[in-house]
Amino acid sequence: MLTVIPIPAFQDNYIWLLRQDASDKVAIVDPGDAQPVIEYLERENLNLVAILVTHHHHDHTGGIETLVKRYGPRVIGPDNSAIPAVEEVVGDGDDFRVQGRRFEVFAVPGHTLDHIAFYAPGTPGLLFCGDVMFSAGCGRLFEGSPAQMQRSLERLAALPDDTMVFAGHEYTLANLRFSQAAEPDNPTRDAYLEECEKARRLERPTLPTNIGSERQINPFLRIDQPGLLSTVAEQGNADDASSAFATLREWKDRF
Repeated sequence: MLTVIPIPAFQDNYIWLLRQDASDKVAIVDPGDAQPVIEYLERENLNLVAILVTHHHHDHTGGIETLVKRYGPRVIGPDNSAIPAVEEVVGDGDDFRVQGRRFEVFAVPGHTLDHIAFYAPGTPGLLFCGDVMFSAGCGRLFEGSPAQMQRSLERLAALPDDTMVFAGHEYTLANLRFSQAAEPDNPTRDAYLEECEKARRLERPTLPTNIGSERQINPFLRIDQPGLLSTVAEQGNADDASSAFATLREWKDRF
């Protein structure tokens, strides 16, 4: 059985640690900071054997070199020279095995052009999506276009409902409050917000979420809903799904 453990970093990042059964060999996803990873590994007497990287932003890659020097793991990531120590370059359609699971690689540009996601099929499946999909939200468009981000999200949203979504940041409450403005009449979202507020009061992560839940509460996956389209049209062009998505993302940027 594969266990996934969040290691908090910076103000709101999560570095995800993957451990198979009781093995002392583990993998991590997007180590922006080496220190919290080292502290966890040393405390639990674990050995780092693999690092998975979704994109080049420093808050997801800043700890790689230190961890490679200390533990010598294989580093798997996209084809971008800005990411240090990647020895196993992967892209759309590739697959590999880590911690006893097969991972498929999806190209999901939008937040950045090099962004990839890692999906391990199973019951449930596991999705490590970096900064493309958040609970109730999606990443800012630093390099890609709204159309690219929309296609990337549609690809992830097509995964099975029970797919567990391990995003890179604890942005859920802010995203849900934007969702309230974008789609005021959504009781499922309102109930989810109450659950997440309770979790954060107890200092618990709101992640992982799952694809089925996101289809019900994430406005960026609900661009075809009449109530949401009505509010988006008040903010700008919503003549079709593509223009409505672009308007929704721009609105979120200034919300």
